[in-house]
Amino acid sequence: MEYSAQGTTAAGRYEALVSSRSTYDREAKESSKLTIPSLIPEQTSGTRARIKTPFQATGSRGVNSLSNKLLMTLLPPSTSFFKLEIDALEIRKQGQEQMQSEIDKGLRTIENALMNQIEISNDRVAMFEAIKHLVVSGNVLLYLTDKGLKVYPLSKFVCKRDEVGNVLEILTKETVHPQALPAAFLEQIKKKENYDAKTMTDDLDIYTHIQRINDDVFWFQECKGEKIPGTDGRSRVDVTPWLPLRFIRVDGEDYGRGYVEEYRGDLISLESLMQAIIEGAAASAKTIFLVNPNGVTRAATIAKAPNGAVREGTASDISVMQVGKGGDFNVAFSAIQRIEQRLEFAFLMARSVQRDAERVTAAEINLMAQELENSLGGIYSILTQEFQLPYLRRRMHLLVRQGKVPKLPDELVKPKIVTGLQGLGRGNDRNKLIEFIGTVAQALGPDVMRQYVNVDEAVKRLATSIGIDTANLIKTQEQIQEEQQAAQQQQLIQSLGPAALGSPLVDPKKLADAQQQLPMEETQDAQQEA
Repeated sequence: MEYSAQGTTAAGRYEALVSSRSTYDREAKESSKLTIPSLIPEQTSGTRARIKTPFQATGSRGVNSLSNKLLMTLLPPSTSFFKLEIDALEIRKQGQEQMQSEIDKGLRTIENALMNQIEISNDRVAMFEAIKHLVVSGNVLLYLTDKGLKVYPLSKFVCKRDEVGNVLEILTKETVHPQALPAAFLEQIKKKENYDAKTMTDDLDIYTHIQRINDDVFWFQECKGEKIPGTDGRSRVDVTPWLPLRFIRVDGEDYGRGYVEEYRGDLISLESLMQAIIEGAAASAKTIFLVNPNGVTRAATIAKAPNGAVREGTASDISVMQVGKGGDFNVAFSAIQRIEQRLEFAFLMARSVQRDAERVTAAEINLMAQELENSLGGIYSILTQEFQLPYLRRRMHLLVRQGKVPKLPDELVKPKIVTGLQGLGRGNDRNKLIEFIGTVAQALGPDVMRQYVNVDEAVKRLATSIGIDTANLIKTQEQIQEEQQAAQQQQLIQSLGPAALGSPLVDPKKLADAQQQLPMEETQDAQQEA
């Protein structure tokens, strides 16, 4: 792959783009200091400086609370948060309307396989870390492969976007031990750099260059200006393993903005007030004993006396000095309370629809998603489009490549992934179907409902909406007809009496004729009795 810009190495290209990231780095570190300092620590000459804990914990509680809610809606445990749909026009063109329930059943099987793959992976653990970086710094890079989900913080990558926000170029920088590189490539590096030692112990910088060309994404890795063999990769844009995410997007900017940045003023004020109160409280709690220098009581006597000791002296010679400024803190406490209320509201700590339970229902997930959407001004919708949609496409692509799910025929089935509030599982489909059937039955009556609604199809769709396998569960039309014939046969036997047991009319093949003859024979018998 050729570089489209400057014709430099990956390291050179990375350094060229780092300068445009410096402002976002600085803002991210400032936000991290007020919330979770260990998330984006200060670095000096390759070593991490001592982490200073803030005087208040509201910032860290807010970041963790908001991150947890976002994780529960983006990747809810044991709950399908998406569905595969088929273009209805394509189904009509192919004349396969009667196969709608069977197609939905097949798509449900793919959904279950995809959910099982997510459940057994480490994606939720990695995604929780990624969401915290999004809330604080506003940027994070995800790399999804068969081995799992890898998270790159803002300090580890640079990117370039076009005017509408599409990613054109990404470069990452990692530090690895030399033994992690291929042996042949390592020997090549030793010769190029004129290393005298037989072994290398210093860590090496590895650069990964990802570039979009038309509808494809290409990438490779580089070390010491040399391309590492076997690191080439290529994929379509819609199933790329590289997912750069932004929390708050700004038109024309290559990077996003963090959520903490919008409330940094309150966090700084809260930090200053809490520091003043803590230091003032420590000063107010200090107690000093004063001894009259002209009295008979000596200061050394009081200082050295243990508890309960008997010493000579005069009580009037001793006094206690206290600051006594506790009442002056009331104004600060009032301001702190108002700031904390605003921050709790902003980070969704003051309200929640989630119960304290091991399992969270689909309805609770839907309510949390609506809460995020209403409170964060569409940020949840942004994440569904920039994370959920490409994430699910990549996951499904990996399952198809591994042979765990069949590849859907493009000429008949063109599934689309519906995410967000409309795709929180197939529970919405179930609710809509139940509401429709109930409305028709209530408005027009049960008889009219059974006349116009295909009950067999409705039962299959209800089972599919809640993820139940209908194999050997729902009766076929042949089984229903056989049971009806058996019931009619039993009714015929009861009508004709014991003598009908040996009659050929009980033969199922002649049952229809018997049913037609029965009313006539009963009428003739009645006339003879009269």
